[in-house]
Amino acid sequence: MKDLKAIKIADNVYWVGAADWTVRDFHGYTTERGTTYNAFLVMADKVTLIDTVKKPFLGEMMSRISSVIEPGEIDYIISNHSEMDHSGCLPEAAALIRPQKIFASANGKTALEQHFRIGNLITPVRNGETLSLGNMNITFLETKMLHWPDSMVSYLAERNIIFSQDGFGMHLATYDLFDEQHDLKLLRWEAGKYYANILLPYSNLILKLLDELGRLNLPVDIIAPDHGPLWRKHIPDILGLYKEWAERRPQRKAVVVYDTMWESTALMAKSLAAGIQETGVSVKILPCSANNRSDIMTELLDANAIAVGSSTLNNNILPRIADVMTYVKGLRPTNMVGVAFGSFGWSGESVAQLNKMLDEMKVERISDGIKTKYVPTDDELAKCHELGRQLGEALLKKIG
Repeated sequence: MKDLKAIKIADNVYWVGAADWTVRDFHGYTTERGTTYNAFLVMADKVTLIDTVKKPFLGEMMSRISSVIEPGEIDYIISNHSEMDHSGCLPEAAALIRPQKIFASANGKTALEQHFRIGNLITPVRNGETLSLGNMNITFLETKMLHWPDSMVSYLAERNIIFSQDGFGMHLATYDLFDEQHDLKLLRWEAGKYYANILLPYSNLILKLLDELGRLNLPVDIIAPDHGPLWRKHIPDILGLYKEWAERRPQRKAVVVYDTMWESTALMAKSLAAGIQETGVSVKILPCSANNRSDIMTELLDANAIAVGSSTLNNNILPRIADVMTYVKGLRPTNMVGVAFGSFGWSGESVAQLNKMLDEMKVERISDGIKTKYVPTDDELAKCHELGRQLGEALLKKIG
């Protein structure tokens, strides 16, 4: 791998990470465009490596480092986040580099000890602490629970770069490292998907971080996350999107998500969606048979109404809708109105079970839902249409 070269991102700052073109699942989150594991080399008086990569990509990172400097000449390593896609090769990298010090947050030191039993090698840093690299300086800002307890970001003052670990990232394999080299719609989708599936539960902390960055008023030329392209041209866009997503202000969008056995619940879903659309609310129909849980979650990022449906199977909801709802519940979308629906043959428990899930998610249910036996009649489909209209109106009322 000696032919792999570092990519310069600013004067004396290089990308030395790796692109993973094959990964398609990231603990339940589909990554159909792959991802990158970004690591950065700062060629200051004290040469510093910021983050490492997933363990199988150690060779790629070391090759890129070697294209700039002998690895043994690196003085410091900074670990902004201890999750394995960023720290997986840290013990091996440290053994090859033999840095003078490795820096992490206090929680990062604990996590790295529990991961690799190397806590004795880690020097903890405090929130707001500045590390001198001789002719450059890095300031650390703790971002606890964004999205792990150990998370922090590092700001390189002399280059106006924020190394933001998982914040502002996305799963997109590329060697075109800057945002302006990609279609903005693609970046918005992938950044939104990342936010919806990783960061959404911590939206209140995102707002606090944005406020803190505004208060500090740091000049920022590059936001360099640990996954995906670096933000340079569209920094105001991504900051604005993060604020919008974190605030969860009601939007004129509803999602109808369902699973079905013999298409009866699918018929109900279409009638519900038609009723929603009649109110002027945009609606997406997402059958579980054709949509992964993470894509459904992404559609929910800017939706504030949900209609969820399932047939009854063995006195339960269908397995795929159970998977989706368990996943969505864990990501805790807020400020939602919703309703349940479904068909059944003889026992009919699915709607009650879905209602319970909606209640646990703190979704404002507009009714006890609707269920039909076997194939819905025209009258029952008309009731579904009316229920969809009521859901749309409830959302519009929420918007005000």
